[in-house]
Amino acid sequence: MLPELITYQKTSHNVKMLGIVAQTDVVSGCHTDNTGRYLVIMLFKMGLDATVFFFSGRKLYTSFLGMCSLSIILADSVMVLLFSSLLFLGPERCLVSLCFILANASATYEALPPPLMCLGLLDWCLEGTYLGKQSTYSKFLRHTALTLLVWILAVIYSIGSVKSDLMELDYKEGLSVVVCELRESTLINYFILGLSSAVGCTMLPFCSMIPKWVGEADRISEAREEQENQSSDLLFTSTNCMETKGIEENPPEQTVYPRPPLWFSLILGFSLTWMPYLTMSAVCMSLSFGVPAYITVNLLWLECTNSFLTGVMFWANSNKQGPYSLPENACPWPIYWHLSKGRQQQPFPAAVSNPSKEKRHTLLYV
Repeated sequence: MLPELITYQKTSHNVKMLGIVAQTDVVSGCHTDNTGRYLVIMLFKMGLDATVFFFSGRKLYTSFLGMCSLSIILADSVMVLLFSSLLFLGPERCLVSLCFILANASATYEALPPPLMCLGLLDWCLEGTYLGKQSTYSKFLRHTALTLLVWILAVIYSIGSVKSDLMELDYKEGLSVVVCELRESTLINYFILGLSSAVGCTMLPFCSMIPKWVGEADRISEAREEQENQSSDLLFTSTNCMETKGIEENPPEQTVYPRPPLWFSLILGFSLTWMPYLTMSAVCMSLSFGVPAYITVNLLWLECTNSFLTGVMFWANSNKQGPYSLPENACPWPIYWHLSKGRQQQPFPAAVSNPSKEKRHTLLYV
């Protein structure tokens, strides 16, 4: 059983969240400490973040949000270590209390989303500029310094604004609870509600065509995978054979219905990946499930935000750059670019041999 969260309205515009640190049954005198339950929550969150980080395939050294992903996992590990110390050593031997950890953690994580979103968008805007073409080591230093700066400012904000005083309440008849004030991330709530509502309203006029477009996107993806497999098989053929046979051209397209505009094609690719997460989060908020900021600021939200920012930049640069101008992340953007523009206009990257070197089986990607 996880620790309960109490949401109460302090003023007409200010909703606070209280986390139950401990509870006492007045009749039986049974006292229950919730440190172990908070530890279970953080272990689950850290495992989820680690799984998302592993499957995201993010390059830490060249991406600001990739470095932020690693920093969130490290912060989760610190919280797990602190909860474990409180559970196994006891509050008497620890320098900080459970309420101090919860209150400061929720305030720190609450301060992270605005700078992460702004700097993440700035990082994508710098792609193709002088700063975006710097060496890997320079990018690593820049992203590390920015990530540390964001965390330092968030910690300073939490220290100056947090209240870590315990409060005792008569929660139910015969049940007394000790609570601590927590914070939720209002920006993430507005971001999820606004994004899910915008995506849902945008897709309504195209409902009849969406199944056909999704099927076409699947066929494009299969054709791309097949071509990549054929290109990799060329590594086991001779150069002379490659010169005589060459590479088969893309099969003719069989699409007879209208193609979606690029902006909707990108929204479709985004929604197929992230609408389950956005819908689940929106339902939890509509049911008044209070979730503190140190839970909502996770790698699922960060990857969703990164996909949204990437899609915006992809659409903004679509007139000047091709489908492979930005790296793929959770959403296969090039597939949906081809869904809108067509494959004959710009084919998939094909492998061709280098005729100047007969003894080497070198592949160039164009």
